[in-house]
Formats: sequence, structure tokens, C-alpha cells
Amino acid sequence: MDEPFVKNDLVVTRMTPADINGAIDTIQQAFADDPYSRWIFDQREFSPVRNRVSLTHRCHWGIKHGLFYVCRSESSKKILGCAMWLPPRKAGQQESWAEWCSAWLLWLKQGWMNLSHGRGGLNVARYWAWKGAQAEAQKAVWTDPNGYYFCNIVTVLPEAQGRGVGRALMEVVLERADREGRKCYLESSRREPNVGIYERFGFGLVREMGCEVGGEGVRLYCMVREPGGKIAEVCGSEGVVGCLH
Repeated sequence: MDEPFVKNDLVVTRMTPADINGAIDTIQQAFADDPYSRWIFDQREFSPVRNRVSLTHRCHWGIKHGLFYVCRSESSKKILGCAMWLPPRKAGQQESWAEWCSAWLLWLKQGWMNLSHGRGGLNVARYWAWKGAQAEAQKAVWTDPNGYYFCNIVTVLPEAQGRGVGRALMEVVLERADREGRKCYLESSRREPNVGIYERFGFGLVREMGCEVGGEGVRLYCMVREPGGKIAEVCGSEGVVGCLH
């Protein structure tokens, strides 16, 4: 277990099962107006209940196999934001038996969820179009054989924006990546203002990922950070990175 990461009056810790509901609250509020989320889900049929079940399964998986974090103030137990990072995997590195089993268990849980809760507005054609575009982009961009720390998602409660929550959730892994000499990667669902914000963390825009189905599309922005990238003072709104269904 990592030691708590303290930044001003904020404390970042690894996510535990007790944190999951609070973390999902931040995700659902942050993604309510997100371009990717509104594209991949039919808003008329979107089910917050089904989405919470899906994210709960994902969080349980990430607690064991990812780098999932939550952020609180030192004076409160309320979760103000969360981050879901995935650790680097070296080129050619095979999954461990535990990782393989856990991935299959997650798949089975998601399948059962679809049977019991339906798709919850998820547009399956758009989902697979995104997965294909993402695989193509990552194949082109991920050229470092040592792998990348993948910032899959960072969210902040709207009421907590401007307090440095997103910054703390980024720096907890960026500092680790710098110590290890590893690159970081993310996919932003907004060009403005997010790309400029992440540039201040040392990320650079390397590719635009377009996804289109039935004449309607969305664009995501792939960014890479070199180890030791300069972190400037970050101001302005704290946006959303990535998405989970």
C-alpha cells in the first residue's frame, strides 16, 4: 500500500472498497456533461444505477490490479475526487495468472450486469468503434518498450474544483513515473480547456482520435508526458480525463 500523498490540505490515498461509492459519486457528477459520455450513451435511456454497478465492478478490479486513488481534505472524510491509473506493462510482458483470472471475472460480472440491468443506454456500436480507434491510437503512440502509466480517468466534484484536487491526483503518479523514468499517457475528452491544463503537467498532444458512427462522432486527444516533464502552476477548471462505461 502506498503512503498517503499530502498536498497542502489534501490527502490522496489508494482506493479501498469503502471508498467506492464516494468515488463513483465524483465520476457520475463529472461525466454528466462530458462529450464522450453523451456520445456513447443514449441520454434518454442512461441508467445511473446500471452505471454504478459497472463502475463498482471496475473499482474492485482496479483496487487489486490498478493504481486507483481518492482525494479528501485533511478535515473531512468526503471524497472530493478520484483517479484511475493503470500501471505500465513492458513490451511482450505477459499477464500473470491472477491478472488473467481477474480480467475474466470482471468480464463475467459485466455480462451478468447486462443481463440483469440491460445496456443502460450504452450504444454498443459506438462503444466498439471507440475501442477500435483507441487500440489503433495506442498501437501508434505507445512506442516505448518500458510501457506507460495510463491516466484512464481523473474526476473532481464540481463543488471542489479549483482546490487542487485534480492536481494532487495527477502528481501522485507523475512523481512516481519521474522517479522510475517512465512515460505517462492520457486521452482527454475535451480539447478546451483540458489539453492546455495537461500541457502544464508536462503532457504534449501527440494524436487526435476520431470516432464516428452513423454520422455522429466524438474526438479525443491523446497526450504523452516524458519522464521529468516540467509541472507548471495549473489554474482554471479541473476537467475530466477518459471514460468508463
